[in-house]
Amino acid sequence: MYDERASRLDGAFVWTRTVPAGGGAVPYPVLPDGCMDLLWIGDTLLVAGPDTRAYAPQGIGGQYCAGVRFAPGTAPALLGVPAHELRDRRVELADLWSPAEVRRLTARLVSATDPAEALEAVALRRAATSGPPDPLLRAVVDGLNAGRTVAATADAVGLGARQLHRRSLDAFGYGPKTLARVLRLQRALALVRAGKPYAEAALAAGCADQAHLARETRDLAGLTLGAYAALADAYAALANRDTSTPSGSRTTA
Repeated sequence: MYDERASRLDGAFVWTRTVPAGGGAVPYPVLPDGCMDLLWIGDTLLVAGPDTRAYAPQGIGGQYCAGVRFAPGTAPALLGVPAHELRDRRVELADLWSPAEVRRLTARLVSATDPAEALEAVALRRAATSGPPDPLLRAVVDGLNAGRTVAATADAVGLGARQLHRRSLDAFGYGPKTLARVLRLQRALALVRAGKPYAEAALAAGCADQAHLARETRDLAGLTLGAYAALADAYAALANRDTSTPSGSRTTA
């Protein structure tokens, strides 16, 4: 069972997932979305870096999982590490922060009646001391997500191509062209889940045609369009039974 809610931290979401013991759940890959997550899994604090390919969670049967999913570009300042250093990685928080601090936080979450709320509190306290994210990067995300070209987005925020690329690596984990692809794929697959025909979803999201969307889905999600739609339908069926369905939880082994 999966559930999520908007966080008190601007642009973030708090999510929880309980994975049945012994398997039986439909495997649901975590697709690239430009986000990073702070995770609580198996009494361990972890960080999920930005993905450039689908990630298949494993080894979490019977566990309660919680996470804070940060908006693209906002996590590096909070975590104190450039996003590109965590690209396609899941690492323990103790590798990034003081082990003594992480032990204190772990003890707090172990004893919490609501670990997800306690995890959100960790993020809020950290954000209060790290300062707000760069508003320019929010404008970059908004521009690319609106379908603007990288060049037009760079012009709009007043950065040269090299500056934008360098700042994107630190903020998003990859360059603006990859971020644009990731955001476009997310827009397209949201339309597919809503029942739009593939060709219509492709054009509405900014792909050249259905074949373009099919290639992007294989490259970034590791699935054919048909396989993705079937998987989404399977989770929709579970949603009817369990009242909620995962949209982006970044559970990990």
